[in-house]
Amino acid sequence: MSALELIKKMPEALNADAATGLDATIQYQISSPAYTTIKDGACTVTEGTADSPDVTLIMEDDDLVAMLKGELNGMTAFMTGKLQVEGDLMLAQRIATLFDASKVA
Repeated sequence: MSALELIKKMPEALNADAATGLDATIQYQISSPAYTTIKDGACTVTEGTADSPDVTLIMEDDDLVAMLKGELNGMTAFMTGKLQVEGDLMLAQRIATLFDASKVA
């Protein structure tokens, strides 16, 4: 499954409790850019580039797939240069708690 296909599954994997009160846009800068918008306990996915995302994750498609499936730890990816983050680092760290990896994979 491609990185974009996995991103499109993220709304059904959203942990609504963890997303309570969150209003954020997460940009995925991959071969086919897309972004998720989390607001009012719901998540939507849009292909393309957001005007002003709260955080942008820049990485190779294969690495994003592994991260979304829970096979690659986000902090490890960041420390080894597989993941570059622009914007809200605290939000980037929360992504793992916002989505259930078993529902994305």
